[in-house]
Amino acid sequence: MAAELIIRQRVSALAKALPAAAQGHPIAIHQARVATRRLREALALTRGRASRKVQDNVRRITRALGPVRELDVTLQLLAAMVAEDRVSPAAATCVREAVREERRHLTGTLERRLNGCNLDKVRRKAIAASHHAVAAGDGDPTRLTVARDRAARRANALSEAIEHAGAIYLPLRLHEVRIALKKLRYGLEIVRELSRSRARVALTRLKEAQDLLGRMHDLEMLIARTRAVQASPRGPDLNISAELDRFVRHLETECRRLHGHYIVQRRELLRICDRVVLAAEKKSSDGRRRAA
Repeated sequence: MAAELIIRQRVSALAKALPAAAQGHPIAIHQARVATRRLREALALTRGRASRKVQDNVRRITRALGPVRELDVTLQLLAAMVAEDRVSPAAATCVREAVREERRHLTGTLERRLNGCNLDKVRRKAIAASHHAVAAGDGDPTRLTVARDRAARRANALSEAIEHAGAIYLPLRLHEVRIALKKLRYGLEIVRELSRSRARVALTRLKEAQDLLGRMHDLEMLIARTRAVQASPRGPDLNISAELDRFVRHLETECRRLHGHYIVQRRELLRICDRVVLAAEKKSSDGRRRAA
C-alpha cells in the first residue's frame, strides 16, 4: 500500500536520526524534527483511536526537539555573523555563552524525554494505523482524495495567513505564514507521492519562501536573545553593550530587507494556494461524476 510505504519511510527517517538527537547532535536534532513533522502529516491520512495516540506521541517528540533546535540555529547564525565581521568576537561571546548555557540545560531535559520514547512501539502503531484510511466524504474515498482535500485546507489557511500578515513587517504574523507554508509543503509532498507526480515547481517555491521567512524568524530570535543578555543582571559592560546595540540594529535592517523579498513573493504564493484548491475541487467533482 502506498500509504503504508510513505509512513514506513517517515518512521525510518525518524528512527535514523533520533539516537544522535538524544545525545544533542545539532544536525540529528534538525533531521529528527523534520521527520516528525512529515510523519504527522502522513498519519493525518489515517483514522481511529490508535492513530490519534501515535500522532500525539510524535507531536510530543516534535515539541521536545523544538527549543534545542532554535538554540542551535541561533548559535550557527551568531557564528556566521562573526565570520562576516557583523559583530565583534567579544560582543558575540556574551550572547554565545548565554545561549550555550541554556542549551546545556535543555539538552539534559531532551535526552531524558527522547530516551523515554519507545520508538519500536511508535513504529508498530504507525504502520498499523496506515491500514485505516480516513473517509473522504461523498466523493472518492481514496487516500489521494483525502490528501488533496487536506492540502486544499492547508492552502486556504496559508492564504488567510498571508492576507492577515499584510504588507507591514509584523514578525508574529509572518511566523504564522511560515508555519502555514510548512504545513502546505508537507501536505503537497504527500499528494505528490501518492499521485506519483514528478512536478516540483510549487514545492520549490514554497521551500524558498519558507527558508526566507525562516531566516527572518531566526534573526528575530537572535535579536531577542541579544536584548536578554543586555538586560540581564550580569550583563556586559557599556562598551560591549554599545556594540550589541549596533549589532541589533544591523539585524533589524536585515529583517526588513528580507521582508521586501517576501512581499515580492506573496502574489506567487497566493497563486499556488489557488491552484491547490482548484485542483482538489476538480478531482472531487470528477469523482462525483464517475460515481453517478
